[in-house]
Amino acid sequence: MTTVFENPAALLPAVGQHLGYSEWLEIDQQRINLFAEATGDHQWIHVDAEKAAAGPFGKTIAHGYLTLSLANLFLPEIMRVDNISMGVNYGCEKVRFPAPVPVGSRVRGGGEIISAEEVKGGVQVVVRMTIDIEDSERPACVIDTISRFFP
Repeated sequence: MTTVFENPAALLPAVGQHLGYSEWLEIDQQRINLFAEATGDHQWIHVDAEKAAAGPFGKTIAHGYLTLSLANLFLPEIMRVDNISMGVNYGCEKVRFPAPVPVGSRVRGGGEIISAEEVKGGVQVVVRMTIDIEDSERPACVIDTISRFFP
């Protein structure tokens, strides 16, 4: 379920609010291979199923930056700001990868607003996005995303 804010100013009193969770997404080998192709990162732990089977994870794993990039997919699933002229990704802080994502795993994003402040012409919000792995005690990625919304 998407948490909807009427306008950018509505983000200001929402600090500390949990935004809910995205849908689950399966990380298949095709997605991993496409990311490897796009980035040039063809390390065997990501793309060589036979070699990876004998490696430390027992199968291929998603790139950390692939997992990180899913914040861009999950954030609009959990949060929407209405009555804006534009929303932009401004950056990120504190990216961590506590656990690898084995091929075939399902992941989802959850978020909490950890800060919101007025900036020239709009509102900047920091959402701590946690990308969970189904049936795992540790998350795949924790990232503080920074977005700006302009009325």
